[in-house]
Amino acid sequence: MTQHHRKTVFDADRFVRLAAATAIVFASGSGFAYAQTVVKWMHVETVPAYIQVWEEIATAYEADHPDVDVQLQFLENEAFKAKLPTLLQSDAAPDFFYSWGGGVLRQQSQTGALMDLTEAMNADDGAWAKAYKPAALAGLTYDGKVYAVPYRMGTISFFYNKELFQKAGVKAEDITTWNDFLQAVKTLKDAGITPIAGGGGDKWPLHFYWSYLVMRNAGQEVFDKAKNNEGEGFLDPAIVKAGEQLAELGKLEPFQGGYLGATWPQTLGVFGDGKAAILLGFEHTEANQRNNAGDGKGLAPENIGRFPFPVVEGGAGLVTDTLGGLNGWAVTKNASPAAVEFLRFLTSPEQERKMAAAGMIIPAAVGAEDGLKNDLMRQAAEQLAASTWHQNFFDQDLGPSVGRVVNDVSVEILAGQMSSEEGAQMIQDARELE
Repeated sequence: MTQHHRKTVFDADRFVRLAAATAIVFASGSGFAYAQTVVKWMHVETVPAYIQVWEEIATAYEADHPDVDVQLQFLENEAFKAKLPTLLQSDAAPDFFYSWGGGVLRQQSQTGALMDLTEAMNADDGAWAKAYKPAALAGLTYDGKVYAVPYRMGTISFFYNKELFQKAGVKAEDITTWNDFLQAVKTLKDAGITPIAGGGGDKWPLHFYWSYLVMRNAGQEVFDKAKNNEGEGFLDPAIVKAGEQLAELGKLEPFQGGYLGATWPQTLGVFGDGKAAILLGFEHTEANQRNNAGDGKGLAPENIGRFPFPVVEGGAGLVTDTLGGLNGWAVTKNASPAAVEFLRFLTSPEQERKMAAAGMIIPAAVGAEDGLKNDLMRQAAEQLAASTWHQNFFDQDLGPSVGRVVNDVSVEILAGQMSSEEGAQMIQDARELE
């Protein structure tokens, strides 16, 4: 059997140079050569333990498919977003890549850069499609066509440092309304504790606040109308009110010094180093704060609690309405059949169960969530299971042009540099220009 050597690439330019369409490999002692198909896979992951799991999955697949060579490429989040559009229009496009779904995926499908997976998914009485949770598959389907293979589901929630809460006399279970949350922020400040780790440098981490406030005030019907440019759009009074509440939070100066320049990894580090009591973040925050903490250890798992984004009194949204990811693997138009087959293997319940057990994901594959071992991840999975409305990230769902404005506006309102009405108008203008 041919011995493979893992090619894990962390730089896009090297990836382009390495990604030749095929490689000729000589079978040991066979006296003949065969063409080996290179499968190019691109993602934003940077956690070494998670990358190792993928490398093991790829190596196991290659052992059974000696004619396939899987090449992994990982980029940091912002670099990924910056380089991907150019790669998709080049001969060096990956076979499949990480997608947040929403308007960005829809736009990519409209450019003709992606492969329509509908026929493959529905073959054999839809055997492949049935391997995933219906909501996950539906969220990656546009105009009746599937453009990405479901990978993971996730939800944004508040994480908190139990020791700091106890020191300040704050109880997480008492935070059920937005006003309760503001009071907790004030109590933490009075105790000399920085209430929230905030990341304004990348902007998108702060759009979670505006998005959730829109969801809690406006509810799904009003948001969907705004998204579809109906009714009063983003100038709806409930959406304007959400911005006013965001400004109210900003006036409390709840974040660490220099938060407007802090990247997401730095923000995770602030929380992991115990320098702020609260973080609004992803379901895998416990692992990510550990990896970004100054000592590489971060907060002990038993010192981290979580609670949902609270309701707004009088708002149309429910506490069980969730904001979060629906991620998949988008396949490029010229991907080989070998790449599609490997992707089917990668997202099978068996492999997703391994990733769940490693604390990487809340799986999209049916039945794979039983692999979850991390208590905080289990809580997130339970929250998703009870979700009354799961909304994809606004900056993804609304498409790249409107999404950028949403991120910008969220930061400006929090920083007191823009009114809620001005922000709503900017988002509405961007929506109407699409």
